[in-house]
Amino acid sequence: MKFRDGMWLTNEAFTVQYAEEVYTVTPREDSKAISLTCPTRKILSRGDTLNLSTLSVDIEAQLDGVISLEVTHFSGAQRLGPNFDLFPDGNPEVTADVKKSMNGTTISSGSLSATVSGNAHEFAIKFHASDGSKTLTSLLNRSVGLAYSPALTTPRQVEDISDRKHFVFTQTELSVGESIHGLGERFGAWNKVGQNVEVWNEDGGTSSEQAYKNVSFWLSSRGYGVFIDTPDKIDLEIGSERCCRLQTSVQSQRLKWYIIYGPTPKEVLTKYSILTGKPGTPPAWSYGLWLSTSFTTSYDEKTVRHFVETMSSFRIPVEVFHFDCFWLRAFHWTDFIWDPEFFPNPSSQIQRLKESKLVNKVSVWTNPYIGQASPVFKFAAEKGYLLKKTNGDVWQWDLWQTGMGIVDFTNPEACAWFVGCLEGLFDQGVDAIKTDFGERIPTKGVQWHDKSADPGRMHNYYAFIYNKLVYETLQKRYGKDEAVLFARTACAGTQRFPLQWGGDCESTPAALGESLRGGLSLGIASFASWTSDIGGFEGKPPPWIYKRWVAFGLLCSHSRLHGSNSYRVPWLVDDSSTEPENCTDVLRHWVQLKRRLMPYLFAQAVESIANGWPTSTRAVALEFPDDPTSWYCDRQFMVGSQILAAPVFEEDKTGEVYLPPGRWFNFWNGKEVQGGRWVKEKYGFCECPLFMREGTILVLGQGEGEGGFGYEWLKAGGEVRLYGVNYGDRAVVVDAKGEKEGVLEISKNGGLIGKDRVLEGKWEINRFGC
Repeated sequence: MKFRDGMWLTNEAFTVQYAEEVYTVTPREDSKAISLTCPTRKILSRGDTLNLSTLSVDIEAQLDGVISLEVTHFSGAQRLGPNFDLFPDGNPEVTADVKKSMNGTTISSGSLSATVSGNAHEFAIKFHASDGSKTLTSLLNRSVGLAYSPALTTPRQVEDISDRKHFVFTQTELSVGESIHGLGERFGAWNKVGQNVEVWNEDGGTSSEQAYKNVSFWLSSRGYGVFIDTPDKIDLEIGSERCCRLQTSVQSQRLKWYIIYGPTPKEVLTKYSILTGKPGTPPAWSYGLWLSTSFTTSYDEKTVRHFVETMSSFRIPVEVFHFDCFWLRAFHWTDFIWDPEFFPNPSSQIQRLKESKLVNKVSVWTNPYIGQASPVFKFAAEKGYLLKKTNGDVWQWDLWQTGMGIVDFTNPEACAWFVGCLEGLFDQGVDAIKTDFGERIPTKGVQWHDKSADPGRMHNYYAFIYNKLVYETLQKRYGKDEAVLFARTACAGTQRFPLQWGGDCESTPAALGESLRGGLSLGIASFASWTSDIGGFEGKPPPWIYKRWVAFGLLCSHSRLHGSNSYRVPWLVDDSSTEPENCTDVLRHWVQLKRRLMPYLFAQAVESIANGWPTSTRAVALEFPDDPTSWYCDRQFMVGSQILAAPVFEEDKTGEVYLPPGRWFNFWNGKEVQGGRWVKEKYGFCECPLFMREGTILVLGQGEGEGGFGYEWLKAGGEVRLYGVNYGDRAVVVDAKGEKEGVLEISKNGGLIGKDRVLEGKWEINRFGC
């Protein structure tokens, strides 16, 4: 939203007023906050204090390295909910201090400080490292303000602004070369400088500026991040109105954000996860292959059985079978009733699938809507379980399900009913839930059961209460760390309810790139677990795209084959080809490789979840923040901290990857490669750019065997690879429950310490570059 017309003029659609100076600075008694009075005119005489707007700016120490800033115009405006659930594990202690000097007033929160200029008739706030080593960003001249639209013709019109919009905004400085990342699962360029971004959940697919998962947090390449504390619609001009500023605006009387100092980006994410919540822990079995029926395809028990039996005959284990929308009757979504024509006895069918050991777990699709054709709609409407209009009608439309209503999760009775429906599925043998949709939540003319809920704030926040309810219901039934969602919509905090997938993508190389950028971007918001629809959702993928997507999908934390109107079983993609590197053989190869990687991958997941980091599709910049090139790498990713990977986007098998400075080792042949440069070569379908970081101790388990992906890899034997290791290099080893079993470490003479204490069975040790 551009309030200005270039540097000098105001956009004619707005009246804009800026904080022109800091008139007073008032410290709070506990020295943890200061309040600024900031008039929108320079006060040169007492008469200047009349007939003008004034903004209050409150700056508060929150935790070490985190300071909040709140701008308020009219403080009498109601503070309607909902609000983000901050500090869910409790408020940490903070060491704060306020000092006045000739330069101004400085408030410190551990390693981060904010200094308010002491110069007369100036508005300037600088955010910097407390030790003075670094300036992060600043709020300078005309960087904090309010705006009305349409523009005012007289100040008296403020008496009633029901026909106008009122905005509060801030503009933080962008340094030369600074890049900005995050703001949820966004599919455009990873660096957001130059973009206008609206934080507003929409069902727009992966090939648009819209996003299913809007998270009001962004990360700067300068070692800090900003979390904007409102679930309402946020508009950001990121170097796109003023090239040197990042503007944040909300239609409200208040705007609050938290600036978080690392100084490393991983430390920023850890502090952000303390603020909004640590990622949840998915069980080891969920890392295996999920196979879906696809969306609009025709299927019944015979179809499902054929798919999983054929996969088994090809030695491709299916960990989870997923029943998508049409397990329900058409027009009835979601009333939790299986279609009796195709699934007359779902409990028995699920039991037979599991007893045959063709799958270990079963997932079903749900959404928070109910189609009018279902008798359950009438029941839910009469009980008051559905969102209503302000006139008392049930809110309905025909976009998706005919006459559908939306479950009102602000109503405790509606929540209890929905939980009962989920428990009925669990009684039938369902183990996981795909929580689809939840983006198109109306804001006009609606009234939630909770009268304190503002419809605008509920639009994004609905994702939180929807996924939280389902996740906690799964936890209650199966255990704290055994709950798994497949969620599409999200906002800040929903990283606590794993896992998320990337929404509707096409079956093209461009869509593969979009999906990767979405995963990189979402990972910036402490989402540890993420995946995409392998092969692409829309259309039928050409075999080469399917195989390249298989490689990418099996290197993500989680992996699901899913499409729209065509199946994703490999033999139907290439017409049962028996050529070398056919789709079936390629899928088997990558599933088995991921199973081998589980000792490494799960240990990395444990560390990532504890610290609020992405496990896979981790941005290279998180590991190499001092390498400027890494902040522009959005065609590759880290799998944990030690493996660098990239999809192959070209049909001619050319793969290209940037290796940061240091020694790297080709995973496939062990060849050492010097970093600090781009590497391009050809890759078969059973390979992709996959490089090991110097100093890596890689534990590889069995590619095949019993027990699914939650097998006891520490007792099964395998291989330990040492890549360019030196004294002190180490790797933490965890079991399939995520419990730390010990540490493998390199001794002074180059030996491997701890193997006999931690690993049982036969383990081969191979060295590369050492």
